[in-house]
Amino acid sequence: MKLKFATAINCIDGRFQKPLIEFAIKTFGADYVDLITEPGCDKVLSENKYLDIIESIKRRVLISIEKHNSKIIIIAGHHGCAANPINEGQHCRQIKEAVNALKKWELEADIYGVWINEECKPILL
Repeated sequence: MKLKFATAINCIDGRFQKPLIEFAIKTFGADYVDLITEPGCDKVLSENKYLDIIESIKRRVLISIEKHNSKIIIIAGHHGCAANPINEGQHCRQIKEAVNALKKWELEADIYGVWINEECKPILL
């Protein structure tokens, strides 16, 4: 039996790991979710300023795709982010910009943006 992997790029905040994993399993039928954590990842990926961090994220995404055959990439931002303390609307804009930035990497995967609200509920953007 071939296992189905998804890849989640998420903040390091532990409150939002489990809800995102459960969302990926339920929404995309993943058996497992590879986690790539970076404080304020939506900001990092959307602003395209922190090239060393972006390269590190890309390297980890490629491992997930190449070694686990992940076909789903999720970029998440969350309520109350200490590393990126902005409002929900700004987060959602950054998440969408991050999705567009990753599409330029020409990955063999579908890329989705997710906002995780104050109730720890992931919402597909």
